[in-house]
Amino acid sequence: ESISFKGDADPNEGVNDPEFGAYSYGDESENLPANRKALGGKSINDYTATKETIYFFEDTLLPGTKVFLQRLLQESDTTKFLPRQIAESTPLTNDELSQILKKFSLKPESKGASYVKNTVKNCERPEMRGETKYCAASLETFVDSGVSILGKNIKLLSNEIADETKNPSFKIGKGVRTVGGNEVVCHKMTYPHAVYLCHSIEGTEVYQVPLVSDDGTKAKAMAVCHKDTSAWSPNHIAFKILKVKPGTVPICHFLGRDTLVWVSN
Repeated sequence: ESISFKGDADPNEGVNDPEFGAYSYGDESENLPANRKALGGKSINDYTATKETIYFFEDTLLPGTKVFLQRLLQESDTTKFLPRQIAESTPLTNDELSQILKKFSLKPESKGASYVKNTVKNCERPEMRGETKYCAASLETFVDSGVSILGKNIKLLSNEIADETKNPSFKIGKGVRTVGGNEVVCHKMTYPHAVYLCHSIEGTEVYQVPLVSDDGTKAKAMAVCHKDTSAWSPNHIAFKILKVKPGTVPICHFLGRDTLVWVSN
């Protein structure tokens, strides 16, 4: 059967990118350098033209602040988890790549294969300083790993957006609240079945942010603030956008539509 893929193919390069390309945009020019891809294929100078609120400072998480969150309105990726035994029969490793492609009948040069390769690469990348990470290809692993990092008293949070919300221009509403710094953020990867790359980074604060769209509909978005960016690559896109240096100030970003977050209850 044919497998359809959605999402972004090119992750940002580098062990020191804690978001491993969560901000690469799916345009057709696959060979754009990662930092330009993060800006919708535009150069840094064209950044303002893209409007998207990507990285921002913690002190801007205030009622009334305008944000433009196109990615929150992206169509949801509806791939489902496979049973553990099937999902984990072929490990997500480079050594198994040819087997994985064969399993899903993907030609090595196809677009689907490039998504698979990127997911494998991200699952295999080394942990950066202060980070614990894992890839979950089954619901059991997704839950068990969250429990192993945070303990049994945990809950799962997600973005809450109504289907009728069509306008990506929002204002932050009243009642921004922190849900603590004990978290595991799980990014949904582009793969033939559900795979989440989950990681917990020391010094990360998670916020629930009420939003009101220009069309009047309400939403609740998840944002994270990284208090310590000293381990990040100095070439990280966030430093170029915000014009600051690694390790100087907390850097925040909203989480994508399908991102899930485990937090201590």
